[in-house]
This record gives sequence, structure tokens and C-alpha cells, in this order.
Amino acid sequence: MKKFGIFLNPHNAEKEKIFNLLKDLHFKYHLNLISLCKKDVILPDFISKNCDASPDIILVFGGDGTILRAKSFSIKYNAPMLGINTGNLGFLSEIAPDELGKSIEYLLNGKYKVQSRMMLKVYVKRDKEKIPLDDALNDVVIYKGVTPKLIDISLYSNGRSVVETRCDGLILSTPTGSTAYSLSAGGPILSPIMDAIVAAPLNPHVLTVRPMVFSSKDVLSVKVNPQSLIQIDGQNSFELKNGDKLFATASEKRVNFVKLGNRTFFQILRKKLHMGKK
Repeated sequence: MKKFGIFLNPHNAEKEKIFNLLKDLHFKYHLNLISLCKKDVILPDFISKNCDASPDIILVFGGDGTILRAKSFSIKYNAPMLGINTGNLGFLSEIAPDELGKSIEYLLNGKYKVQSRMMLKVYVKRDKEKIPLDDALNDVVIYKGVTPKLIDISLYSNGRSVVETRCDGLILSTPTGSTAYSLSAGGPILSPIMDAIVAAPLNPHVLTVRPMVFSSKDVLSVKVNPQSLIQIDGQNSFELKNGDKLFATASEKRVNFVKLGNRTFFQILRKKLHMGKK
């Protein structure tokens, strides 16, 4: 492991502290640091702006939103991400900033594991046109947008009807996203190394309509009336029009995360979500 990609939110309040930490580690371990930030972001000289250099690993400084934005670089370079939490909850992050020095030693000595996580492939069929959207690491959210009324949603699995309901929207979540918006909507917690899809309705008018778990091999499709909005991993809004049909299934692409130490997913649940605490 020789080349470390650096990805952070340029508006991060801890930016100067991050740069000072990276500077110390750069000189101590002779690290080759490569910027994955936008070209207009001002970075210290010890971080290379060579866009042609492919990192072996990507150090992501920020919260969960920053990690979701960094996924495209992880896929592009086939490089696992190590999340360093400088945000709030930081559920997708592996370490805190004060643990980075020791973590670099582990990485340089090959003392780490790589955890692969599924994503959702998402596209919309409009008349005879197929419109591909970004793959989702967390979730795809169909939301009623600015309309004050409930929307009609029809959910299908492999072309067969599952449920029709009136609600505020629908979340299609990966196991990684099962601890995010889907959990707030009453969805189940899934281990992030599973391959499955959670469909969680938002405030359904009929209380018997509950979240459901589908095989990742299933092709889920959704029809909505009236028009509504789509968000993928909290961004990239797309407007669904009447007659459109959204499709989601497991993507061929996957995102890899660096795992250090023996801390389990359930330990993270207990620590960050206070699961089981009285």
C-alpha cells in the first residue's frame, strides 16, 4: 500500500486540523497523498494534485454524507475507503482522527480486512426510453415532494404485484442503508455484508403496510401517481412523471470498506445507536 487518496468536504470545520495531521503522517511515514477533491479546492503542497495517479486506498474525512459522495472514487479506482469521522454520528466511519496514526501503521503492514458492500442499480423507464440513474450505496427515496397530499404507490417484485398503498413515499434500501433513513421509517436492521433490499413505506395510510425485505436478485419496480421526486443517497434529485416506472436491483458494482481491528457491526450499533441501553 503506497498511495493514499484524500477526500474531504472543503467546508469541513476541522479542515486545518486534518491538514496538520496529514502533514505529520506524510513526513513520518513518507506517504504518497493524492487529492480527490475538486480542482478549485486549495490544498497543502504535500498533497499531490496528480489526477492520473490511482490511489490504493481512500481516506475519507467527514461524516456519512461525505463517505456517500466518495463512493464514486472508490468504484473508479477499485480502492477501498477508510472513513475518519469528523462529522456527527459517523456510522459508516471506521475510526476517529486521533486513531489515524496507528491505523496508517496497520495499513502499511497489511493488517486490515476489506469488507464488500452491495449497491442498488437504479433506472427509470419513461415510455420506451430507459434512463439510468446513479447507483445507491444507502438508499433510493421516492418522495411526494411539494404536494401536500399522499401519493399512490404500486410496488412490484419481478413484475408481480406486491402492494398498492397511499403514503408520503417509499425507501428502497441496501443493508448498508438499513441503519439510515429506512430505520427511521421503521425498517429492520440488516448486517451490512448481506445482499438484500428493504422496501420501507413512508407514513402509509393503512397501518398494515409494513417494511419488507427482498432478495437482492429480485427486480423491484415502482409506479407512482401523481409525479414525485427521487433522491439517491440523499442527493441527485430526479423527477418521476406520471406513467414512469422506477426499477431497482442489486448492482454489479460494489463498494469496499477497510476494516481495522475486531470491532463488530453490533458493537457499533450499541455504541452509536445506543441499541439495548436502558
